[in-house]
Amino acid sequence: MTAAPSPRDRSQASGASAHTAAAGPEGQTRTAAPSDRVRLRRKRERGSYDRTVIDAILDEALVAHLGIVEPDGQPLVIPTLHARCGDVVYLHGSAASRTLRVLASGVRVCLTVSIVDGLVLARSAMHHSANYRSAVLLGTAWSVEEPAQKLAAFRAIVEHVVSGRWPDVRPPSERELKATAVLAMPIDEASAKVRTGPPLDDEDDYALRAWAGVIPLSIAAGAPQADPRLPAGIAAPAYAHGYERPCADRPQSAAAADTAA
Repeated sequence: MTAAPSPRDRSQASGASAHTAAAGPEGQTRTAAPSDRVRLRRKRERGSYDRTVIDAILDEALVAHLGIVEPDGQPLVIPTLHARCGDVVYLHGSAASRTLRVLASGVRVCLTVSIVDGLVLARSAMHHSANYRSAVLLGTAWSVEEPAQKLAAFRAIVEHVVSGRWPDVRPPSERELKATAVLAMPIDEASAKVRTGPPLDDEDDYALRAWAGVIPLSIAAGAPQADPRLPAGIAAPAYAHGYERPCADRPQSAAAADTAA
């Protein structure tokens, strides 16, 4: 079985080139220029506009949250699966969804992903926090209609969830493609925020006899559970037995131990 491409190696679908971000001084892809809308104002030392950092967070996170404001003024935040292909993030849902129809019309949206790496336990209740990596994207999404591009987006989403799965399964039928909407969102305005390290208490609190430190957290897969209707003799593939999320090196923050969450 041919190995599935990594998120960074997946080909960028047609239509995305108009939204390509500018290249950084060392050839790394970066957002063209952080806008005021994504510029961090609090704990700015934790922020990054480097596409290397943003892409790694998008590629590792399993769930994204998509925020919109409907025409009647009702705000909505929708959890959804996603996949990054080059400079575009793909999202999918039912073609009958009113929300997706609103999105496809070109309204402004906010997409966020977050990964919690640990619980930070301080000596003071006020200084408890979490180590995390998060990314925020602002922009507009467009509907993917061309069948080949739509199929490529489906493959990217499946491979984002379980790398290596696509070659083993039946691809979507024409009817299934029509019943599912796929949206593409460019990574034009984006920022990341990262916290690492131990707690930082008030100096007087270091004398307290309360344990302080970090409880690391990560996604851990259990043993695969076969479908009851699975015929005998079909073994779980290696990607099910050894499932793990793609994981880049954890970025280190110069001010990792801050006093606020």
